[in-house]
Amino acid sequence: MNAFETDFKRACCSVRFLVSLAAELLILFTSGMDSELFRMSVPVVCTLPYACGFSDEYKNGFVKFSLARSSFSGYIFGKFLACGIAGGLSETVPAFVYQTIKGEEVGEVKYLLLFLSAFLWASLASLLAALSNSKYAAYGGAFVLYHFMIILHDRYWEDLYCLYPYEWLQPTHTWIFDETGVAVLLVMLIVLLALCYDLVLRRRLARV
Repeated sequence: MNAFETDFKRACCSVRFLVSLAAELLILFTSGMDSELFRMSVPVVCTLPYACGFSDEYKNGFVKFSLARSSFSGYIFGKFLACGIAGGLSETVPAFVYQTIKGEEVGEVKYLLLFLSAFLWASLASLLAALSNSKYAAYGGAFVLYHFMIILHDRYWEDLYCLYPYEWLQPTHTWIFDETGVAVLLVMLIVLLALCYDLVLRRRLARV
């Protein structure tokens, strides 16, 4: 079993993942998918499953055993992908269940944007955890940046909608290639985060 498969099972077969699903379902059935509460919950709920996967292993010393069975690259990107995918599923699965029960049709691109947005914020939380070795930074850092970007847009730079987190979830402006353009931007940001994550973890692992 490779590093990604191991990390993915740890992320998606955990109590934290089930808690994230239950929390998002509760929010959806209480407030709806178009609510402010749901949109603000995305950068919080998606971090629950596996944002602290690396920092937990680093603290308890289990990282030494993991590296013995995998390469540096396999270990790093296994952690990154498992965290991002688990974060994305923690949002899209409840959204799919909610929309199915409500009998409302949502295009596949909408689910893709929600998945990529959650992937992005979960990955950012994991990067912050690796940098600070703090769970508080992991679970709160992504939300703080998310809220900060919303404030910047609403109060100062309304024309800079391409960096508005709400726009990534539900585009209201004209994008190049429409909603596909939003997906491309999110993928580019995720790739950038992956490169930063690789750089940070290689430095941390060099001291193991």
